[in-house]
Amino acid sequence: MYTFEDLGVEKEVAVRRRIAKDFNKRPEDFPDLRSYNDYLEEAEDIAFNLIHDIDIPETEARVAQFKKENAAVIELNIQREEQYVQYLKEQEEAERAEREYRAQELRRAEETERDEREKGRQELIDKLEMSDKDAFKLVARSRAEALRRASARSSNSNSFQSTSKLLRARPQNVVPDVPHVPLQDDWYAYEDKFTLRSSYDDPGSEAVRKDRDGVMKAGGYRVEDVWERALRCAVAGLDLAPLQGLHPDPSIPPLADVVMAAA
Repeated sequence: MYTFEDLGVEKEVAVRRRIAKDFNKRPEDFPDLRSYNDYLEEAEDIAFNLIHDIDIPETEARVAQFKKENAAVIELNIQREEQYVQYLKEQEEAERAEREYRAQELRRAEETERDEREKGRQELIDKLEMSDKDAFKLVARSRAEALRRASARSSNSNSFQSTSKLLRARPQNVVPDVPHVPLQDDWYAYEDKFTLRSSYDDPGSEAVRKDRDGVMKAGGYRVEDVWERALRCAVAGLDLAPLQGLHPDPSIPPLADVVMAAA
């Protein structure tokens, strides 16, 4: 185990190692990023107090309270980390075994190729000595057989590579990781407050609507999406109570009437 000459650094490392063991929550354990950042800030505040001996009894009480309230999550994340470490060890061992096996296969293939090449050379010499056939045809046939054997060795090598990929596949017996759902509030998009029409008197989008070649619609631009977003924003405040104490200009129609007419 590595030790530091500076005792202050040694103490900080020990404290942070201890805090990291208990404060092991992950972003998916929180409903939003703000909550996760608050959690990280709390953990850092506790570590700072323990490192610099500030309010030790109160800080230790905060640690104990956190461990009590989050015992199940802490234990689950410990199991996940242990299984991930075990997976890394198994993967490293599988890769080491694969490298050794590939080295053995390579040596075996080189020996086989050398033996077959020597055997083919000797057979070719015997045929040239004993046969009255055309020597060029005999040489060509010998080369074709050598290419066929080389192709067979290449197919065996590809089959081994496919098998090695299966060996490196991540094991399935791990703690299930619940997917993170970023949007958990009661989303309301005001669909019941308007009906989107197929056309509007919208001079701003006239050029886009007349663009039959799609030059102005790059990136999936749809003018219907612009209209729908404008209507959502327009109807979002219809349920708000009117302002009190103001004297509106009677010549200007109410905003609700204008929006509903457009919708």
